[in-house]
Amino acid sequence: MKKVNWFVVLAGGAVGLAAVLLTALGNPVNMGFCIACFLRDIVGACGMHGAAVVQYVRPEIPGLVLGAFIMSVATKEFRAKAGSSPAVRFVLGALVMIGALVFLGCPLRMVLRLAGGDLNALTATVGFAVGIFIGTRFLNAGFSLKRAYDVPKAEGAVLPAVMGGLLILFLAVPTLFKISEKGPGSMQAPVLAAFAIALIVGALAQKGRLCMAGGIRDSIMFQDFKLLYGFIAIFAIALVGNLITGSFKLGFQSQPVAHSAHLWNFLGMVIVGWGSVLLGGCPLRQLILAGSGNGDSAVTVFGMMAGAAMAHNFGLAGGADSVNEAGEYIVGGIKTNGQVAVFIALALLLVISLVHLPKKSK
Repeated sequence: MKKVNWFVVLAGGAVGLAAVLLTALGNPVNMGFCIACFLRDIVGACGMHGAAVVQYVRPEIPGLVLGAFIMSVATKEFRAKAGSSPAVRFVLGALVMIGALVFLGCPLRMVLRLAGGDLNALTATVGFAVGIFIGTRFLNAGFSLKRAYDVPKAEGAVLPAVMGGLLILFLAVPTLFKISEKGPGSMQAPVLAAFAIALIVGALAQKGRLCMAGGIRDSIMFQDFKLLYGFIAIFAIALVGNLITGSFKLGFQSQPVAHSAHLWNFLGMVIVGWGSVLLGGCPLRQLILAGSGNGDSAVTVFGMMAGAAMAHNFGLAGGADSVNEAGEYIVGGIKTNGQVAVFIALALLLVISLVHLPKKSK
């Protein structure tokens, strides 16, 4: 077994601590950090979907991207590259986002939900691992989206510029944006504190190559557990933080912004795991790569934002469990169109996986 990369552990611990701090400062419980949820909120704030309870310009996203950008420039690791099947990456980004919103969280929130005692995330974790396993089978068979090419540095800085500009515009003219008055979108850590925390996390994640999908992928393909230790560090620090703050609640029912429809939690994260492997990284990793000059990852992020808009405009996203006026517990999940979308997403992942195999493997 290869040696522990302590910087990865440090980065993972920083993410776990940041999530606890952001929750204490006002972010939703078990959602101190969530790439899928926060991108969805930004999309809603820009008027691209009409779900009034999830609309807010989350400063954590610009913070992560700009933190990665600053670190990559400072360490001379900024590399402007693009051209690796961008259209396919856009589609994969949308599929990953739809899968995440079926579950109600990205892989990062999945770990944070586990650390908060939400046992529904166990089913999702199994699904995530199954999706990664499927993806690694195709990688072993030669799956490739082809190489990226050097491009002008300005092109590599597109997503940092967009996210930085978005944050400045929000601070200067907040009335331009739609902001939730109730629901998860109304639960917010102070803007500057959230941005500063995310800036540090983005820098550490860039240097530590932190990736939720990469940890499981590398352990399967290469028996390399370095990235997996970062995954474990996030869980451990968030768990301790939740126990200290009294936010830990063990069980399946009445978990914050979660549903206990286990089949859809499982299948949603199969989509996320499979798609993340094909893309070369989870949603968090895509943000960090885009901040480091990867134009293909920037396209993926835009695809995820489009997927968030589709998920809410077409009613594909999961709905949380609830209690009705009669006091009956109602299990949430996804509607029929969301269920159909899950199987379409799985079919598209299979087609993309097969089409990009070498001819011999086909």
